[in-house]
Amino acid sequence: MTATRFSGETILVTRPVDQADTFVQQLRGQGANAISLSALSIQPPSSWHELDQQLSRLSEFDWLILTSANGGKFFIERLRSQGYSLQDIATVKIAVVGRKTAIFLQQKGLTPDFIPPQFISDSLVEHFPDRDHLNGAQILYPCLEDERRDLLITELSRLGAVVWDVPAYRSACPEDIEPDTLQALKQGIIDVVTFASPKTVRCFQQLLQAHQNKLGALPEQLLEKVAIASIGPLTSEACQEIFSRVDIQPNEYSLNGLTAALIQWAAARGSAFEAKQTRLPIN
Repeated sequence: MTATRFSGETILVTRPVDQADTFVQQLRGQGANAISLSALSIQPPSSWHELDQQLSRLSEFDWLILTSANGGKFFIERLRSQGYSLQDIATVKIAVVGRKTAIFLQQKGLTPDFIPPQFISDSLVEHFPDRDHLNGAQILYPCLEDERRDLLITELSRLGAVVWDVPAYRSACPEDIEPDTLQALKQGIIDVVTFASPKTVRCFQQLLQAHQNKLGALPEQLLEKVAIASIGPLTSEACQEIFSRVDIQPNEYSLNGLTAALIQWAAARGSAFEAKQTRLPIN
């Protein structure tokens, strides 16, 4: 019989502080002991200049591409703060990566015209509508400042499109680890750590290195018996680069897919899973 719940495994969630709670509650609702370590902070770009230039000519674009809910959030906030409205992009088709991005836009009153079958940029490029008739198409791509997706830009440009990739937000590595989470790492009670972006993997590694004295062990020692879970291929590449392994990756590259993969992983450990005695309280 396929397992549908966890058996008390302790799962470390490394999403940004304002995005972690939903995933934490989802895991707890399935029987996990989920705790949070904010390994990434999401901030406005260092300059709005490039995006503001393109906002002044929104009606000229054929497509708007958003590869994350963060991109959508900062784009819409800037759009409105500069005196524009969603009506100004009514004639622009919208392509998004991921169900979460689509849901966010729908909540704001926008309906995506295209969502690729797999929730990664590669799939967006491969299945992009009218990809053989993109010559001269104007595409606005509000992106992450420090991690512009070169493949998306390169491939759409190769097809003849003119892609305006403009920074809409940036990510940064925090400096601190919450005391309870620091203690959980030190005590070795974490069964699996989850990652939802390549930058989060790198920031997590930096945090472990920065707090090595407090933790009393090297990062590789702390994670020796901890499973590494990645949301998708790009994040898995970062895990392989930094940790030399990936233990869990879902078929569907979303938090729901990751939850299902984690449950399958927990079941595969055996029905005789013995919960550790030291657990952080679930608030």
